[in-house]
Amino acid sequence: QVQLLESGGGLVQSGGSLRLSCTASGSIYSIKHMGWDRQAPGKEREFVAVVSQDGDTNYGDSVRGRFTISRDNAKNTVYLQMTDLKAEDTAVYYCNAEVRWTPGFDFHDYRGQGTQVTVSS
Repeated sequence: QVQLLESGGGLVQSGGSLRLSCTASGSIYSIKHMGWDRQAPGKEREFVAVVSQDGDTNYGDSVRGRFTISRDNAKNTVYLQMTDLKAEDTAVYYCNAEVRWTPGFDFHDYRGQGTQVTVSS
C-alpha cells in the first residue's frame, strides 16, 4: 500500500505565503504525476497544480502566477509554494499521486487526507 502524508498547512494573513509538502511512502516503484487539489466548504473539488516525473507543470487558473509546484523524485515528495494568498484560497488541500508498485504494472491513484489552509482577510 501507499500513503501520502501532507504537512505545512495553517493560518496565514491575506498576502502571505505558505509551503505545503507531501511525501509518498510504501510500495513504490515509480510515481508518474504528483499534484494538489483543494476543496472549500460547500464547494466542489478544484484542481490546483500537477507536476510530471520530468518536471512539467500545470496550474489551475485561479492559482497560476501565485503558486509553484515542484517535486523531489529521490524523496517521493511534492511541494506547493503558495504566495500572495487570498481569502478564497481557504480550503483543505489534498495531495495526489499516480504510483506504480512494480515494473510493467498499472499506475494506481492515491490521495492524502488533506491539510487545512486558512487565509484571513
